[in-house]
Amino acid sequence: MSLTDWIVLGVTILGIVIYGIWKSGKNQNIDQYLMGSRSMPWYTVGLSVMATQASAITFLSAPGQAYSDGMRFVQFYFGLPLAMIVLCITFVPIFSKLKVYTAYEFLEQRFDLKTRALTAFLFLVQRGLSTGITIYAPSIILSTILNINTVYTTLFIGGLVIFYTVYGGTKAVSYTQLLQMSIIFLGMFAAGALVVSLLPHGVGFTKALRLAGKLGRMNVIDWKFDLNNRYTVWSGIIGGFFLQLSYFGTDQSQVGRYLTGSSVGQSRLGLIMNGLIKIPMQFLILLIGVLVFAFYQFHQPPMFFNQYEVKQVKASRYGAEYIGLEKQYSVAFEQKKASAENFSTASGNKDEAKISVAGAALKEADAQQKVIRNKAIALIKKNNGKADTDTNYVFLNFVTHFLPRGLIGLLIAIVFLASMGSTASALNSLASTTVVDIYKRIINPNASDKAYLDASRLATIFWGLVCIGMALYAGKMGNLLEAVNQLGSYIYGTILGVFVVAFYLKKIRGSSVFIAAVISEGIIIVLGLTNAIAYLWLNAIGCFLVIILAGSINLITSPKTQASGNASE
Repeated sequence: MSLTDWIVLGVTILGIVIYGIWKSGKNQNIDQYLMGSRSMPWYTVGLSVMATQASAITFLSAPGQAYSDGMRFVQFYFGLPLAMIVLCITFVPIFSKLKVYTAYEFLEQRFDLKTRALTAFLFLVQRGLSTGITIYAPSIILSTILNINTVYTTLFIGGLVIFYTVYGGTKAVSYTQLLQMSIIFLGMFAAGALVVSLLPHGVGFTKALRLAGKLGRMNVIDWKFDLNNRYTVWSGIIGGFFLQLSYFGTDQSQVGRYLTGSSVGQSRLGLIMNGLIKIPMQFLILLIGVLVFAFYQFHQPPMFFNQYEVKQVKASRYGAEYIGLEKQYSVAFEQKKASAENFSTASGNKDEAKISVAGAALKEADAQQKVIRNKAIALIKKNNGKADTDTNYVFLNFVTHFLPRGLIGLLIAIVFLASMGSTASALNSLASTTVVDIYKRIINPNASDKAYLDASRLATIFWGLVCIGMALYAGKMGNLLEAVNQLGSYIYGTILGVFVVAFYLKKIRGSSVFIAAVISEGIIIVLGLTNAIAYLWLNAIGCFLVIILAGSINLITSPKTQASGNASE
């Protein structure tokens, strides 16, 4: 990075942090610290909800996901608009009417303390693990730029976010997210336009997409019903619906965002805004990854994008073998480049016969290059079995090597801003759940407002340290975007099932749903760890398991079935 890029990066981040702290004012109690006095307008709510979900992972890993696997990940979000409608009708008015700080307070009123404590615990585990991954994402950038191990950059990023969140509270989070999302949209559009402008003369937007499609990257829609396929229309609409409904309806990191709305109407508008914008936004981010893929058909990409691991393997006993593979890779790329140029020329002439021949040659050249790359990856794994995954570095490599000065700093600032926004929201929600659902309710119910405020700050620090610990492990989890959603799928379905029972099945009692949730979570963990089914389906399965088991247990243990006829609970 040039001096200009460092200046842009520093000014952007520092300016937004100062603005957020200035707007947050002085927090005197937990209502101000955790809920922002419930005073936010709909557009702030909407952008805050989006910023919480759109972490650095979205802008770092999504283009890499599209580069390696195509556009099919966009189907993951197809259930989101339906989830927003259900939330607006059911969840928002109930939470707002009860004036709860966390979603789990409602469960005690509906069921009992143990059910509230269980769901709060499941949330703390899931969100604590996932937040570690969002902290790790920007540390990859610093690691790449400074050429140092991600352990040191993770510790630095984590410490920065903890300081920012502890001081500002939820108002600082919301106001900074408003500016963050505005800059993010601007920067990503600019990046997309620049990728197209950097394509060779005669290869425009349309030809680039056709080229990417020939190599399997424009696989937007898959109508096949396959339980083992992670991303299809059906897994997105059904599994994605349950995941998004649970995430936005029961995950405190999101519930806490829209509970800051000044009214039910403002909270609803914010969620509808998210439902309308999220799919197009994700489509465009993935499309940038596909365009980067097309760009690298004409400009030789690294054999392995994570240059830290490349330097490690070159310094090892596998170094000579790896360098030999690089030479083979360069030769294979030249053949592939010639094939890509022939395919683009044939596409321009619209000669279907030549397009077919050129397309077959392109696929063959691509397959040969993949064989060499896979051999290189095997060497890297031999040298370091814990080597970070490659797809997280694809977009970063493109940005740092091909974009003009100033814009590099802006795009890297975008990834930092996204990380700060989503991580700050998560830490804020972890603190609120710890203090409201555990400390205030169970440990010290009669403390002063100042004591709860201090406890909130201490809880933020504690969870920040836990998340940093998780971040140090995150590089071993593959593509970060998939990893964070996979972790969520292990838990979200169970929590959603508890809330569905709470809202719609009024006769089911607390003990029944508690037992059902414990059993269901055990089954989901087994299914997930054994890879018995694609992870998106775990959300629907977990939800229905809780509903069915809770209903069955409630029926069996119902006072009417007992000879004594004694009522319970």
